[in-house]
Amino acid sequence: MELRDYVSAVRKRWWLVATTACLALVGAVVVTATTAPTYAAGVTFFVSTPSSGITDAYQGGLFSQQRARSYVTLIGSDRLARAVAQDPGVGLGADGVKRRLSARTVPDTVLLDVTVVDTDSARALRIAQAVAVRFEALVAVLETPPGGDTPTVRVDVVSGPRVSTDPVGPRPARNFGLALLVGLVVGAALAVLREILDNTVRSVTSLRQASGKAILAAVPLDPRAREEPLLVEDAAWSPRGEALRHLRTNLQFVDPDRSARCVVVTSALPDEGKSTIACNLAIVLAEAGHRVLLVDADVRRPRLATYLDLEGAVGLTNVLVGQVDLDTAVQRWGDRDLWVLPSGSIPPNPSELLGSKQMANLLATVSESYDYVVVDTSPLLVVTDAAVVASRADGAVLVTRAGKTSVAQVQSAVAAVEAVSARLFGCVLNAAKGADGDGYTYAYYGPREAERPHPPVQTALADEPITAGRRGG
Repeated sequence: MELRDYVSAVRKRWWLVATTACLALVGAVVVTATTAPTYAAGVTFFVSTPSSGITDAYQGGLFSQQRARSYVTLIGSDRLARAVAQDPGVGLGADGVKRRLSARTVPDTVLLDVTVVDTDSARALRIAQAVAVRFEALVAVLETPPGGDTPTVRVDVVSGPRVSTDPVGPRPARNFGLALLVGLVVGAALAVLREILDNTVRSVTSLRQASGKAILAAVPLDPRAREEPLLVEDAAWSPRGEALRHLRTNLQFVDPDRSARCVVVTSALPDEGKSTIACNLAIVLAEAGHRVLLVDADVRRPRLATYLDLEGAVGLTNVLVGQVDLDTAVQRWGDRDLWVLPSGSIPPNPSELLGSKQMANLLATVSESYDYVVVDTSPLLVVTDAAVVASRADGAVLVTRAGKTSVAQVQSAVAAVEAVSARLFGCVLNAAKGADGDGYTYAYYGPREAERPHPPVQTALADEPITAGRRGG
């Protein structure tokens, strides 16, 4: 991945970065609010050695600096902690005293700073006072040579003991700043990691690379599609409607030498929007003045009759087994030349029925009677129905939902079509986001509101005579 790919991944999943940053801030707020305030008491010691003359003073200063550095460790020793704990005002054991003590030397000096941190400011001051007395005495004992009575090193208190009036912890500003920084970094890392691990098709480019086929249309994501799946009334002039017209145009010119009159619409997996695409493709083809037959060949999970508010009990399967004739089974929808052949009764052997000679004859017959035949079928990777029907049609269109279908699944779907020597016209990216949907372009070049025709709501016409008719109408 290049730098712009990382930036794109973070921008695409900005919500993940924002979420982790908010969670980190909330965690920092909780920790800060539940942490008891602490106070610091301090005392400063001056370390010196007896000296006479300039040379002795210089050497003594170096010696004192070395001793001061060693006293940092001595401050945290068990011996000093036990001595301080014996002070009646401390009220802590040796371990409690050690946990509250810390020391450091002031660079290039002989000064030693000792700090006591405690949630009780009075106790912190009392411990610092005890350290001032006990440490001075301990150094005197340790630095006195055997048999002597004068220590070679002396420590004196030059500042303190003193205690802060304001708490030194927690520090809200520091905690919140660090939490925000960590949250942003973790969120960005998670966004990039998800991008690297995400093998779903999300763009026209990735779909083209995965399928190796032309992209016939990118249908933009439309939140209203669940409530208004069909392109009628105002929905007909939405960006989604313009994308379906783009698909209609591309199908008409997909191959000048071989017409695409009988088109199978399928997908790799369920719930990718193939039935909605099939319905709306038939609607926009009829909108252009063509005589269109929409066939529901997804006999396992038929949906077209529900979408179009038609009776679906009698349809394709009944025609194939000879229970009814074609003219009786087809139903006209709306005021355009759009006819629908529902799925009919659900058979026990869908694949055998759709792969039968009767199905081939039916498709050949309706291809002569209608300008276009749009066939909705089952998903390719679930059952073999779609591949069987596609081999008897002029070709197929593969619908892929952005962010749902993986690259491997698209490749398997393409292979399933090609395995039966069927023709795959191209792919449609459904629910495309951002620039792939090209919603601005569709809306910008669509007709103005005053220029749009407003046809009545499409419904089944029960009074219309039902007949397959002849092609050309």
